[in-house]
Amino acid sequence: MADSQTTVQQKPAGAPGAPSAPGSAGVPAAAGKSGPPKRVLIVVGIIAAAALAAGGRMWYRSANFVDTENAYVTGHVHPVSSRIPGVVTKVMFDDNQVVQAGSVLAELDPADQGVKVEQIQAQIASVQQQIVQADAAVEQAKAQASAAKAQVAQSQANLVRANQDAERFGQLYNTQMKAVSKAELDAATAARAGANADVTARRDNASAAQAQIAAAQSARGVLEAQVKVLQAQLKDAKQQLGYNQIVAPVTGRVGKKNIEVGARIQPGQQLAAIVQDDVWVTANFKETQLPGLQVGQAVKVEVDALPDHELIGRVDSFSPASGNQFALLPADNATGNFTKIVQRVPVKITFKPEDLKKYAGRLAPGMSTVVEIDLRQKTQGTQTAAAK
Repeated sequence: MADSQTTVQQKPAGAPGAPSAPGSAGVPAAAGKSGPPKRVLIVVGIIAAAALAAGGRMWYRSANFVDTENAYVTGHVHPVSSRIPGVVTKVMFDDNQVVQAGSVLAELDPADQGVKVEQIQAQIASVQQQIVQADAAVEQAKAQASAAKAQVAQSQANLVRANQDAERFGQLYNTQMKAVSKAELDAATAARAGANADVTARRDNASAAQAQIAAAQSARGVLEAQVKVLQAQLKDAKQQLGYNQIVAPVTGRVGKKNIEVGARIQPGQQLAAIVQDDVWVTANFKETQLPGLQVGQAVKVEVDALPDHELIGRVDSFSPASGNQFALLPADNATGNFTKIVQRVPVKITFKPEDLKKYAGRLAPGMSTVVEIDLRQKTQGTQTAAAK
């Protein structure tokens, strides 16, 4: 232990001001240098330059571009369903098949509707026979009315003669002259009264005959109305019979097939869906991104399903309300604590017709996309306003 203390005490005894040898024991070589190493400064400079470049790029893009990944391909999806119940007898399409508007997709068993058509046709024929009988009844009533009129005329002639006889007998039998008997005068008077009663009865018969004509004509009118009702039912039954053929409402590709031979279907049951090739993109931009957007601006569209193909679309229109307003259960900001949330507004972006034709069948509704819009571009409307 004494040797070690002696060694420690002998170190400062060296000649003052004498430079220590580089790398000597107990003194590091870099102890006399100040500041960080040059390599560290270079790395820090590179990182700072990269950060400045990234920040500048972010500022540049935020000032001149808007983009969103919340964008999807959208299209017209037409459900195919039946208007009547029935049993499927034929299915003439398959999944992903291209069909034309009006082409028959499936057929139902027409037996039930066919029986109904025949039943209504038989009812119409029966009513038409009744109309023929009603026409005969009208003619018969008219003949009876004509006969009643003739009887009225005959009874009126008898009344005239009875009046003449009664007047004559009255002149021949009075206080001054008794040319006829009292019995003959009474008979003439009674005959006149009977003629009057007979005329009244004949007239009533004629009125009744006229009423029978009106009743027969009314009954015929009821039968004609019944025929019209049955004809309307027949038209409906024939339409129902025609609905046994399920046709394509539009031209497109069939998907979501849910029909097979032998299945019993109900009205309104979805059997398939037809997707048209006329698709577009619905991009949900934040409301803070909308100020620089205008109708007619070109849009760069990247479809995830077509990674090597860049499509150019066009801003077509803006939604009349935010997505929250069209939600099934929109948020009620008037209750509870309020927290401002940036809303998104759907923007419709259309493709070029040549792109739709080129990628027909490849752009399917529901596909994810990324859209980007350069805010520095001038739209057609802006150029027209500047020219004026």
